[in-house]
Amino acid sequence: MVSTWCSIRLPNGGAGGRWRAPVEDDRQSAGSVIRVSAVVLRDDAGQVLTVRKRGTERFMLPGGKHEPGETPVEAAVRECSEELRIELDATMLRQLGTFRAPAANEKGFTVDAVVFEAATTLEVVDPAAEIDAARWLDPRHPLPLDLAPLLAEHVIPALRQYDASADRAPASSSPSC
Repeated sequence: MVSTWCSIRLPNGGAGGRWRAPVEDDRQSAGSVIRVSAVVLRDDAGQVLTVRKRGTERFMLPGGKHEPGETPVEAAVRECSEELRIELDATMLRQLGTFRAPAANEKGFTVDAVVFEAATTLEVVDPAAEIDAARWLDPRHPLPLDLAPLLAEHVIPALRQYDASADRAPASSSPSC
């Protein structure tokens, strides 16, 4: 195992700290790294929406691969529109961090993910495109075993740290990583 650094931003510009996170192989060729954007969407109770794509077993955040020339935030907005039929305003997305983890559905690949959190809550979800199932997850509770490594090993711990910090700032006013 090789370790890599992950970082998050806390409210009001505070540093979230750095920690070493295990990654299968940090020295892989560029062809085995998949660049993605993902979005943390919550309901009024603070639960996080997870999705499972058709033909897969792991739940993950809504999102996906970047199109050529597309910025991470543009990819996040487009993927949520395609997968969930929701139109997000890019200005309402706060960058939670950039994380690297083994890909859940592409053996031997690593995902390099820019993860955003939406400054809005959802109640009804209408899965579309390749989404086979949607499930709400309370990040304060023990995690199910069917989560993608990116979500279980990086995003949920980052959310827990962020949520535990005082005076949680609105997503639109928090600086990006």
